[in-house]
Amino acid sequence: MQTKTLSLYHLIKAPTVQKEKTPVLFMFHGYGSDENDLFSFASELPEELCIISVRAPHPMQPQGNAWYAIHWDAQDGKFSDIPQAIVSRDAIASFIDEAVLAYNLDASNVTLLGFSQGSILSYAVALSYPQKIKNVIALSGYINEEIFTTEYANNDFSNLNIYCSHGSVDQVIPVDWARKTPAFLQSLGITSSLNEFPVGHGVAPQNFYQFKEWLIQLL
Repeated sequence: MQTKTLSLYHLIKAPTVQKEKTPVLFMFHGYGSDENDLFSFASELPEELCIISVRAPHPMQPQGNAWYAIHWDAQDGKFSDIPQAIVSRDAIASFIDEAVLAYNLDASNVTLLGFSQGSILSYAVALSYPQKIKNVIALSGYINEEIFTTEYANNDFSNLNIYCSHGSVDQVIPVDWARKTPAFLQSLGITSSLNEFPVGHGVAPQNFYQFKEWLIQLL
């Protein structure tokens, strides 16, 4: 499928099995990475999916991209650039609408797959705009309420499905942060659990096969 010029640079893999309506999976990489990273999963995912892997808008030096800046040495603990993250949240939400229209995709069957910073943004988009999203696969991320819309708790989450996983020895984002996610989601009426794997900040093979099976059941 030919890539079109939309608001965010992306790679795209067309479905190899055609349905009347094409479900879509959007991929959002982590801090310092790019659109090629998660796209390596594309050939192993369900064949009816259109897969779109998106590049974050902020280039880094010497390479890679970010959805928002991280200030590692912040004294007040405010190491995430919240205003920048909110802009990226809405850029992603708008891009989803653009891509669904441009590639003639099923707006009612949208999945987000995010890793690390891309996972944090996937939570933010899905919980802020649940009418746009059916499924979320959140890998090695956590909930950051500061980047949600102000009235998000009043949203209807009845059609939203969320899969969460984390490495139990993650040295970048502590697993304790991710362990708070299921209870937070439950408070919104979303049933989920945290799937832990004995790895660091990455995706174990058994993690991949688990979320793939989870997704197949929901497509």
